Amino acid sequence: MYFPYIRGKQFELIALREIRDILAGNNTKVSPIIEPVKNSPTLKKVLSELSREEINFNVIINPVVGDLIGSSAGIMELLDKELNGYSNYQMAIIIDESKDVRFYRDLVRDHKLSCSGVTLIHNSVNDNIKNILTIIEDKSELPIINNIINSGKTNRRYYRNFDSATLVTLDDFFCCQQKNSDYLPIGESQFSEEHLFYKNDGYKGFSDFLTIGDNYSDGGFLPFAIAIHLSYADSTKKIRVKHFVSDSNMDTSDIGGKFEEALNKLIYWSKTSSLNTRAIEEFKELHSNGHFPGLGSVKKLSVMNHIELVIGLI
Repeated sequence: MYFPYIRGKQFELIALREIRDILAGNNTKVSPIIEPVKNSPTLKKVLSELSREEINFNVIINPVVGDLIGSSAGIMELLDKELNGYSNYQMAIIIDESKDVRFYRDLVRDHKLSCSGVTLIHNSVNDNIKNILTIIEDKSELPIINNIINSGKTNRRYYRNFDSATLVTLDDFFCCQQKNSDYLPIGESQFSEEHLFYKNDGYKGFSDFLTIGDNYSDGGFLPFAIAIHLSYADSTKKIRVKHFVSDSNMDTSDIGGKFEEALNKLIYWSKTSSLNTRAIEEFKELHSNGHFPGLGSVKKLSVMNHIELVIGLI
């Protein structure tokens, strides 16, 4: 099963909404993780729509980035309002050495939501993890459905603490660069092969930060270059990412023109590629119409493409 890790920014949430029919048709293959970063109308709408469509998902109640840090009680109230009566989701708790596990356990227990269970996201090695698991599972009256282990912040020995039926490995595979123009000489980069081997490696599923990466920034600025990041599967079914980058990158003028330059490269590549996703069709339509949809929509299409690609590979 694939667990795409989505930061709850507007266009990442809209990406989930626009492929919700694909998600609903592949409930045994995909379960998004949503880390809320802003109490926005888009967040509320997407949570409600995912629930109504009976799409399984995980929503983090103690985010570590964004405007909602320290707002777990407010997030629980939001879930109580938007997800009341639905059970097709897990409340997710980020576990590290600084977290008061009992506080989140009590928060989950006291709200008595009808979710299917708890997802734990492990961002560090906890020496007392057995005690933590007991505190959460025995006292919250909810089963631990998923243990998502951030491989970059833990070690292999740590995995032995968990039931293999709950184990999910989380990795940041995206080749993140400081500036968009830095992708120009790279052209494309390796991403992952987890979808090919996770079952044989003893995992329930795998998770990644898509074509965005783990680094979080709030707000934006006009870029010197436009980069379109597009996942695809090579001849061995391994996932790689193409980086289509504009050429006129000396200043921030004519963002629409920069997008056209990057999009032209994508369209040229697509003529010899077998990649056929909803996002690809939308990119082709944008090219045909000569329309620049805005930077947020470019990221949205990149996220949509990645999720649909991975679903098709497992």
